[in-house]
Amino acid sequence: METETKTTQSYSEQWYWDERYTNESDPFDWYQNYTSLAPLINLYVPRRTHPVLVIGCGNSAFSEGMVDDGYEDVVSIDISSVVIDAMNKKHSDRPQLKYLKMDVRDMKVFEDASFDAVIDKGTLDSILCGSNSRQHSTQMLEEVWRVLKDKGVYILITYGAPDYRLRLFKDSRSWTTKLHVIDKSLTDHQPWELTKPIPLDAEGSSVESALGKSPDVHYIYVCIKDESLKREADTA
Repeated sequence: METETKTTQSYSEQWYWDERYTNESDPFDWYQNYTSLAPLINLYVPRRTHPVLVIGCGNSAFSEGMVDDGYEDVVSIDISSVVIDAMNKKHSDRPQLKYLKMDVRDMKVFEDASFDAVIDKGTLDSILCGSNSRQHSTQMLEEVWRVLKDKGVYILITYGAPDYRLRLFKDSRSWTTKLHVIDKSLTDHQPWELTKPIPLDAEGSSVESALGKSPDVHYIYVCIKDESLKREADTA
């Protein structure tokens, strides 16, 4: 148990991922693959010509799946130079796919309002496993907010329930947040419709009545950047 805890705490460290991707080169998708999430991505990112950022991409086939589905400008970043080198080599013949070595807490390479969507499958979760997690997660969310266009979407796929994740969003920037869920088992008989939002109040307490206690789901937060909310907060 102690070894497992130390490994989990290393999820926020570059050395861990460099070592892991050196030893594990087979593609791996955290939480969900593109096919399972495509209906939701298509719903919230309908314009396939606009730029999309996938953070903490690893060696996932998710970005490739987006391009196969018609998205024309998918930028993927990861803290591990090992995996970025491997992905650039793998997709050197596909200009729609771009891979950059970058820390999501410091994305100064990108100008403000560069992307229509930012997609995160487990990166925020990894940062929350490490030291100074609250500070680093806030830095990350500030950067995500900055690189998004107004009304752009941050789509977070996570194991984190609303009672904690909603506090993080509130502490970072001004978002309009919707919640979707997808069953972890990916059976053909999903108990919840992926594209239908779950009722969500400010504290997230409404979710239990809709899903029951301890549902076996991944939570999908669709956070819409709303600069008008920021202006209202600044003038209050």
